[in-house]
Amino acid sequence: MNILFIMYDQLRFDYLSCAGHPHLHTPNFDRVAEMGVRFTNAYVQSPVCGASRMSFYTGRYVSSHGAQWNGFPLRVGEQTLGDHLRREGMDCWLIGKTHMKADAEGMARLGLSPDSIIGARQAECGFDAWVRDDGLWGLGPEGWYDQKRSPYNEYLKSKGYESQNPWADFANAGVEEDGDIASGWMFKNADKPANIREEDSETPWLTRNTVEFMQSADPERPWCAHVSYIKPHWPYIVPAPYHDMFGANHVPAACRHAVERETPHPVYGAYMDNRIAQAFQQEEVRQKVIPAYMGLIKQCDDQLGVLLDHLEESGQLNDTMIVLTSDHGDYLGDHWLGEKDLFHDPSVKIPMIVYDPRAEADGTRGTTCDALVESIDLAATFVECAGGTVPDHVIEGRSLLPWLRGETPEWRQFAISEYDYSVTPMAKALELDPRDCRLFMVFDGRYKLMHAEGGFRPMLFDLQNDPEEFHDLAKRTDHAAEIDRMYGFLAQWGRRMSQRVTRSEADIRAMRGASARRGILPFLYDGSEVPEELTALYRGRTKQRFVGE
Repeated sequence: MNILFIMYDQLRFDYLSCAGHPHLHTPNFDRVAEMGVRFTNAYVQSPVCGASRMSFYTGRYVSSHGAQWNGFPLRVGEQTLGDHLRREGMDCWLIGKTHMKADAEGMARLGLSPDSIIGARQAECGFDAWVRDDGLWGLGPEGWYDQKRSPYNEYLKSKGYESQNPWADFANAGVEEDGDIASGWMFKNADKPANIREEDSETPWLTRNTVEFMQSADPERPWCAHVSYIKPHWPYIVPAPYHDMFGANHVPAACRHAVERETPHPVYGAYMDNRIAQAFQQEEVRQKVIPAYMGLIKQCDDQLGVLLDHLEESGQLNDTMIVLTSDHGDYLGDHWLGEKDLFHDPSVKIPMIVYDPRAEADGTRGTTCDALVESIDLAATFVECAGGTVPDHVIEGRSLLPWLRGETPEWRQFAISEYDYSVTPMAKALELDPRDCRLFMVFDGRYKLMHAEGGFRPMLFDLQNDPEEFHDLAKRTDHAAEIDRMYGFLAQWGRRMSQRVTRSEADIRAMRGASARRGILPFLYDGSEVPEELTALYRGRTKQRFVGE
């Protein structure tokens, strides 16, 4: 069986019609949900692109793999999906974005050339790259945001888009009435159509690359293809006809409350005061951005339909697992915030839909599952899908296959997410040392606790009685027992076995007592404690004598 692992960047869990969105119709996401299981309580291991993706790809928590922020290298030697799946005879390909930065220093230390197969895989997060394009080709006074080559920009140039950076000048910009560029970096331009033919925009371009991969793949080799779209991530601008499919009448009221601004947690307060939050606190920004965001999602849904139709027409739909998910959400003005970064559901909760074509999953088709799922569970799921045994001394997630088969496995009591904001302006505003700029979320399905290093109080929300997460119960003194209980979960998680990655539980069991007949006989008084055969080499006449003569 093949695996089509599709990730959308910054797609909220609730901006799909199958998740109840009142205006956005996504028939192809819904189509997969009808074919499989939609997990309604799926959480990322960090609400920021790079750290979250490294957890998806390693199956490990952020503090285990260490790549805790965008641009923090994933250390050389960290095992990823490619390593695990190739052991089971499955190829592992990248089509799109990873946001992974290679550990160039570690590779040089070990003599790994980026031009070698193993070096290239280390530099591409363990994938074989069909096409990699991380999709943010911003150019500032001091240079490019991303130093790598952009295959998408090269494609645009080949299509006649004349610019040093057609990604910015055409794919993510409109046109003013006077003919000037209307940059997608400016929220005021979000309602303009991007100045590009729709078929040349990013999402269809990546879809075509995916179809080309599937047409070229060796039919004798099962594959996992990670198809990673940059959209609906900002810049919030979309080509016609998607730019005006939605309007102000489709923009929901912001999910926020004045009580959130009353003596807020210092970290939360710092984020509410940052530039992106202040922008999304303006209703004019939301009225411009959210219809474009919805248009981007609608385009993603249409392109998903292209992939599903190709799988069906080529006869591959019945032997391809399909996974639809996102690396994090988008506040869009909820909770007085923009972007992602903190642990309210619009940021940390993600869509996750899994279609397993095998007969064992027939009983769960078209259902939902409300178990607490973490993004790291997909790595375990893929290994088991490929026929392997999950190496649970390395992969910290758990396979979702039992849920897909209609079973009720013993499951986790709580979900964890982590966030390191040490390089952000908020850390500077709070005057914190980098080691103190760490946040942890613990969620047990009802209560959600945020712990902040640096001597701060926690935050606590009761999502049963306050599903909008407005009322921080830790401001009061009457929830000490719940806070203590949640801290107990955090301590339990902190004691996990996370770094013993070279010996499995089975390896260790096999080692117990195995050395009794090999090499060393420790802690004996006269040898009578063990069978004579174990001491035979240490008894008898000496061959030479140098003492006592």
